[in-house]
Amino acid sequence: MVDKLPASFERGTDGPKVILVGVDGSDSSWRAASYAAGLARRQNALLAVVYVQPVLPVGAALGAAVADTTGEVAEELIREVREAAERLRGVFEVRWEFHTFRGDPYSGLVQAADELTADAVVVGASEQAGHRIVGSVAVRLVKAGRWPVTVVP
Repeated sequence: MVDKLPASFERGTDGPKVILVGVDGSDSSWRAASYAAGLARRQNALLAVVYVQPVLPVGAALGAAVADTTGEVAEELIREVREAAERLRGVFEVRWEFHTFRGDPYSGLVQAADELTADAVVVGASEQAGHRIVGSVAVRLVKAGRWPVTVVP
């Protein structure tokens, strides 16, 4: 006897529609963005480029213009993404959007993936030595088990 399959929607069953990539300006995040752009192009998916602005209450308490600084980082990242997209126009066409979320990188990417209904998440491998011991954002995303996660070295 064959059971009927549930009629509810399941993410990613017909290929990804939204591929989320986290960028922070590091070399590994740019490699992840390139990889994710290739996936999005081949799958005809939307590439959601996400920058998570860190919330630094200590810096704010010291009078540092943290919001201005992280806002400048976001502006620089979107400028670089636009330049890369323009260089490839006519060769590779990728539909993309840039989003900024606030918080720690893990929570921000989880919130972004949920709000954007991401089918897959792509991140760069951590370049910080301490993350090999404590765990990186990528490891935490994989352990969450809510989306396919690709970690690009």
